[in-house]
Amino acid sequence: MKAVVMRKFGSPDGLEVVDLPVPVPAPGQVRITTEAIGVGGVDAVIRRGALAAYGFREGHLLGSEVAGTVTSVGEGVDASWKGRRVWAFTGLSGGYAEQAVASVEDVLALPDGLTGADAVSLGGSGVVAHFALDRARFAPGETVLVRGAAGSIGITAVQLAARGGAGAVAVTTSSAERGARLRDLGATHVLDRSGEGGPDALPGFDVVIDVVGGPQLPLFLDRLNSNGRYVAVGVVGGQPPADFGMRLMDAFRRSLSFATFSSDTVPRADRQAVRSSQLADAAHGDLRTVVHEVLPLDQAVPAHREIDAGKVFGRVVLAP
Repeated sequence: MKAVVMRKFGSPDGLEVVDLPVPVPAPGQVRITTEAIGVGGVDAVIRRGALAAYGFREGHLLGSEVAGTVTSVGEGVDASWKGRRVWAFTGLSGGYAEQAVASVEDVLALPDGLTGADAVSLGGSGVVAHFALDRARFAPGETVLVRGAAGSIGITAVQLAARGGAGAVAVTTSSAERGARLRDLGATHVLDRSGEGGPDALPGFDVVIDVVGGPQLPLFLDRLNSNGRYVAVGVVGGQPPADFGMRLMDAFRRSLSFATFSSDTVPRADRQAVRSSQLADAAHGDLRTVVHEVLPLDQAVPAHREIDAGKVFGRVVLAP
């Protein structure tokens, strides 16, 4: 089968299309013939080598979520899964391939009317957005800033905050055109990447959901209202300064909170329940997915180039 491996850390040119043996599902696993493969920010972070300390090595097969049809099941798996269209989490490897394996506990049947591309633009990111707002103790009437809102996590967070009765939903983004698209999804205020937004910009926020991280993170900590909560869900812009916590200590009397969030800390059953509900909402048009582009599997290099250039709005999808 064709697959894409990361031969060398760094630029997208380190990705290579190779032929690999078709994987055999282990006990408790299913094998899926993929129709859609999500290309996420975490894939780019791994590719750059930023997570090498966590065990990622050159030669890694990227990809964490796929949609497709179950063609084989491992020992102990109900045979009725065969032939069903599903969304699946493959871990942090194994997705960029014509055939992928996943634990049956990380598989969900796709609702009728939902494309594979739509499924992988929501399946992983929607859970992060949901539980990040929950971790932030977001309540109706509060003001929310979604930093880095043009990606699939941010797009879902904007919609969930708006549906949850936010008093205002601000976003940071790179252009007026993207800002208009985010307003259509529920944003009420559009800021540039540095957090500036003209005379009607809000002075502060009760909740910040940050996908970006990077050197400017401390500037956004300064935008928290008293008792404000900041939840970092990604570092696509790099790690923040090592001393960023001093911003919190300098504002000690304002009772600010900072947290990181990974959906790995949420019990699997809770993740799957939220994910199933969101996929059903998307199938019914109650939650919108945004697919930036669908490219052939062998076009993973240009897909990653678009991510690195900041050109993606929504989710890039690979299709074998």
